[in-house]
Amino acid sequence: MTGPALILVGPPGSGKSTVGRLAGQRLGLEFRDFDHDLEDAHGLPAGELVVTLGREKFQESERALLAKLLPEHDGVLALGGGTPTAPGVPELLKPYHVVFLDVDLDHLLRREGLVPLHPWLLPNPRAHLKELLNTRRPIYTAVATTTIPTSDRTPEEVLADVLASMPVAN
Repeated sequence: MTGPALILVGPPGSGKSTVGRLAGQRLGLEFRDFDHDLEDAHGLPAGELVVTLGREKFQESERALLAKLLPEHDGVLALGGGTPTAPGVPELLKPYHVVFLDVDLDHLLRREGLVPLHPWLLPNPRAHLKELLNTRRPIYTAVATTTIPTSDRTPEEVLADVLASMPVAN
């Protein structure tokens, strides 16, 4: 099968990019951040794209770009926090090894730089993140092959579990 060796999902601030880069280095594979692919395709950051296109069109764009990218990329892929919630995306992810990086609300709120990076969390980051986690956690769990907790853990500890979860190549 062609496509990513590893796909990481989870909320913003769960460590997808950090752990994804480390996994790519360890596995000798290219790391891609899907939010950057969206930005390259449209010329705007993902957060601005949602506002410009509207949620429905943005999600259609995510699904279309992901469908194109999956067969072309054989490395490590970190999806945007909302990408797995887009209609049709869970079906696209089925053939791949998907790891949900799970983080609890208190740890998420302590992640440095999360709120400035995601201004839509204002004025009440706790309420927005709580709602986001409650809504998305079942979706992340459903699309994932494995769930790995990240709270109170270093990126290296999480990476060890991610690598241990990967299927053995025949």
